[in-house]
Amino acid sequence: MKNMTINEFAKIVASDSPVPGGGSIAALCGAIGAALSEMVANLTVTKKKYADSKEEMTEIINKASLLREKLLNYIEEDSSAYNMVTLAYKLPKETEEEKAYRSGKIQEGLKVAASVPLKVAETAFEIFPLAEALVLRGNASSVTDALVGAMMARTGVLSAILNIRINLDSIKDQEFIKDLKEKADALEEKTIIYEKEILDLSPFK
Repeated sequence: MKNMTINEFAKIVASDSPVPGGGSIAALCGAIGAALSEMVANLTVTKKKYADSKEEMTEIINKASLLREKLLNYIEEDSSAYNMVTLAYKLPKETEEEKAYRSGKIQEGLKVAASVPLKVAETAFEIFPLAEALVLRGNASSVTDALVGAMMARTGVLSAILNIRINLDSIKDQEFIKDLKEKADALEEKTIIYEKEILDLSPFK
C-alpha cells in the first residue's frame, strides 16, 4: 500500500472495503508527521545560519527517516492483522473441536490486531522530541511545518490507541488486556501533554 499514489490509496479507503481502515490511517498520519520533521531538518542542515545545529539536524534526519519507513510499513501490517481476524471468524464451527480451534484463532488474531496499533502509537510518539527540537532550533521559516508534524504525530498516536481499545474489548486474556491498556493509557496522557508543550512554543499563538 505504501507504494500506491495518494489518489489510489484514498480511493481504496473510500470504498466498501474495511481495509485499509482507521489503524492504517493512524500509521499514515504518523508517517507524515515523521516526513515533515525530516523536511524541516533538511531545510535547516544546509543553511549557514544554522551551522551550530548541523549535527543535531543530521541526527534528526536519520531518526525521522527510520520512523517514517517503519510507520509506512505498519499501514500494510495493520490491514493484514484485520484480515487475520476476519479469516478466523470464517473458520468452520460445526464440531466442538472446530469451535475451540476457531475461538483460539480469533483470540490470536485479536491480539495481533491490538499489538500492531500499539507499535504504531509508540513509534509515532517518538516524533515529538524531533518536532520539539525543530521548533526550537530548526529553520524558523519552516516552524509551522514542524508544528504540523507534531500534530500529525498526535493524531497517529491517539488514533492507534482507539484501535487498541476496540480490539481489547473482545480479548479474553486479562493479563494481555491489562498490559496493553496500561501502555495505551500512559501513551495517551503523555501525548496530549507533549503536543501541548510543543504547540505552546509556536510564535503564532
